[in-house]
Amino acid sequence: QVQLVESGGGLVQAGGSLTLSCAASGSTFSINIMGWYRQAPGKQRELVASVNSDGSTNYADSVKGRFTISRDNAKNTASLQMNSLKPEDTAVYYCSADVRITPSRYPYRYWGQGTQVTVSS
Repeated sequence: QVQLVESGGGLVQAGGSLTLSCAASGSTFSINIMGWYRQAPGKQRELVASVNSDGSTNYADSVKGRFTISRDNAKNTASLQMNSLKPEDTAVYYCSADVRITPSRYPYRYWGQGTQVTVSS
């Protein structure tokens, strides 16, 4: 079994910064993509940013230039540095990891429990 544990959410004023962290543990033979998603009340969950095992990244247009995703492959961790936060960034943020638990198994996407980010105006 694989567990993802997130930390770093909280309340911040507009223009402020937060860093979210995610740690994967358990039966992780390899992790392909790690990502951060968010879900605001009444809205669908959306991709914020993702990072592949080779370090290549992908960002939602709404966060480009403000958020930076990174990962440490040796520690199975990923972080999301969020700068210049806006009230519209308010949401529950979820970490995801596409994990291969054995060499012969296809990757399966695991999710963290979510961490609340609230940006006040």
